[in-house]
Amino acid sequence: MELLQFIVGPVSTNCYFVINDNTKETIIVDPGDEADMLIDRITIKELKPVAVLLTHGHFDHVGAALELSKTYSVKIYVGKDEKETLEDPRINETAFFGRTPESFHADVFLEDEEVLKLAGFTIKVLFTPGHTPGGVCYFLEDENYLFSGDTLFYNSVGRTDFPKSSSEALIQGIKDKLLPLDDSVIVLPGHDARTTIGEERIHNPYL
Repeated sequence: MELLQFIVGPVSTNCYFVINDNTKETIIVDPGDEADMLIDRITIKELKPVAVLLTHGHFDHVGAALELSKTYSVKIYVGKDEKETLEDPRINETAFFGRTPESFHADVFLEDEEVLKLAGFTIKVLFTPGHTPGGVCYFLEDENYLFSGDTLFYNSVGRTDFPKSSSEALIQGIKDKLLPLDDSVIVLPGHDARTTIGEERIHNPYL
């Protein structure tokens, strides 16, 4: 596996490319903005996108998803409880911050603990609501990577002062779904620096 990280958009969102070295098949995680730049990188590296995975429906994580989906004829995946977040500008935050209210969509709505087989990788879907009602994390056990979106950060957790957020649900989801993972699991968050489950188990003040 090759992993590429791009920082995109007005709030410095981490977008990830999960690449199969042998086939160049690529999973795009949280393409929040700058579709033209991402397409340019895909072209330069001769990648073959097969899916767009969204950890949640806030605008800064989904802004480029539709253009990438159309350009490469791939489906957009998200947790089953995130449809309202995508569609409602008050929840996806496009009704605020001086933006034009906008609705987003997904093609596939995922179940908790569902296992995806994409680009030669096995990906487990972990429901971690709280930051949004239907937020999920994606766990690649064989590669030891967890894409945590805005659920878990380096020594911090996602904000819960947005519409439909819940601090109680967020902390409970982290404890139930993420802390049982091995300490060595590398956490790739939606913003800022990577961390590990072990680091957060010991040093995260919210946990």
